[in-house]
Amino acid sequence: MNTIEFEYLRRLLYDRSGLVVTKDKMYLIENRLMPIARQHGLNSIDALVGLISRGGNDATVSQIVEAMTTNETLFFRDGWPFERLKRSLLPDIMSLSKMPRRIRIWSAACSSGQEPYSLAMTLAEMGPALPAGQVEIVATDISPAMLARAQEGWYSAFEVSRGLPEPMLKKYFTADRDGWRVKEHLKAMIEFRPYNLLEDPVAAGIGLFDVIFCRNVLIYFDEPTRRRVFQSLARVLRPWGCLCLGGAETVVGISDAFRVLPGERGLFGLAAKSAMTDVA
Repeated sequence: MNTIEFEYLRRLLYDRSGLVVTKDKMYLIENRLMPIARQHGLNSIDALVGLISRGGNDATVSQIVEAMTTNETLFFRDGWPFERLKRSLLPDIMSLSKMPRRIRIWSAACSSGQEPYSLAMTLAEMGPALPAGQVEIVATDISPAMLARAQEGWYSAFEVSRGLPEPMLKKYFTADRDGWRVKEHLKAMIEFRPYNLLEDPVAAGIGLFDVIFCRNVLIYFDEPTRRRVFQSLARVLRPWGCLCLGGAETVVGISDAFRVLPGERGLFGLAAKSAMTDVA
C-alpha cells in the first residue's frame, strides 16, 4: 500500500468514524482490509482503494469502516461504574428528578452488547428499589454487525467467562448450543439502534439521558473529535445527569461542557453553562 492510498483510507476513516489511524498502524489496515479486497476479487489494498474511490460502493465503504473499528469489550468492564450506578447514581437521580417519567441510560458505542446487558443486570439486581419499567436503556453502535450480535444476545463460553459472575450467568442466561443466550426479559430492557458518535444526537432524535456511558472509545479519537463528541453528549444530558468515561479518558483540558464531580473517578457532570432545560 503506497502513501497516496494510505492517506485516502486515513481520511475516509477519520471522516466517517472519527478513527485516527497513524502510519505505524499500516499493518493493521493490511490485515483487516485484505479479506474485504479478496471478497471483491482484488489482490491488494491499493486495488480496493481504487474501487471505492470511483464511487457507488457505499456498502464496501461501510465494510471498511466496520473492519477498522475496535470492538474489544467484556461484561462489567472495570466493575466500579456498575456498582456506582447501583449504589448511588440511580438513587441520587431518583431523588433529584421528581417528574413521573422513566430514567434513561445511554450505552454509546456498545459493540457486541456486553455493556448494555451489564447495565440491565445491574438494574435488575436492584429489585424493589427500582420499580419495573422505570429505567430505559438505549444502546447504540456504528456497526450494523455488532448491533445484530448484541440484539441476538448469544455469547460463547469464552465471552461469558470475561467479567460475568457465575451467579448472574445462571440467573440471566440460558445454555444454548456451545454458549449462552441472554434471557428475553433482560433483552426487553434495552433498545438497540444504529448511531455514529460524529452525528448530531439531537437531530438523530435519541432524546435526553440521565446517565451516559461512553467508555473506552474516545481514546481512539483525536482531541478535536473528542471535543466535538463531548459537546454533542452535553446537549442530550439532563442537568443533573452524569457522564461515565473509561479509565484512560477525561474531559479535563478538552471540553468545558463538563466538570469533574468532586471525589469521583471517571464520572463527570454538566458545567453550569451547559446545563439545559429538561424537555423530554
